[in-house]
Amino acid sequence: MDFDDVRPESWAPEYAGKSSRVDFLLKDEQLVLEQKHAHDGKRDIGGELIIDIKRYAEHPHCRTLVCFVYDPDHRLPNPAGIERDLTRKHGELDVVCVVAPT
Repeated sequence: MDFDDVRPESWAPEYAGKSSRVDFLLKDEQLVLEQKHAHDGKRDIGGELIIDIKRYAEHPHCRTLVCFVYDPDHRLPNPAGIERDLTRKHGELDVVCVVAPT
């Protein structure tokens, strides 16, 4: 993929008293890429992504959110369920969730 304007780690609006950083913002395309790494079994990746979706719905330059979850050791108990549950339109925000490798 080739994009002229990729902005790493910009600040996202505060949600539930916390702010975070956007991993990558493609401003012209109004697309944000959020990355997660399922490196231990204690993280609630699905819960974190639900909060991210609510946060990015308020972002002024985000109309599409792509959530990429890297799970090389297959620690997530139901990766297909996470993809199915989160990949859809959330209000005005289009969300695509991908867990890899499968």
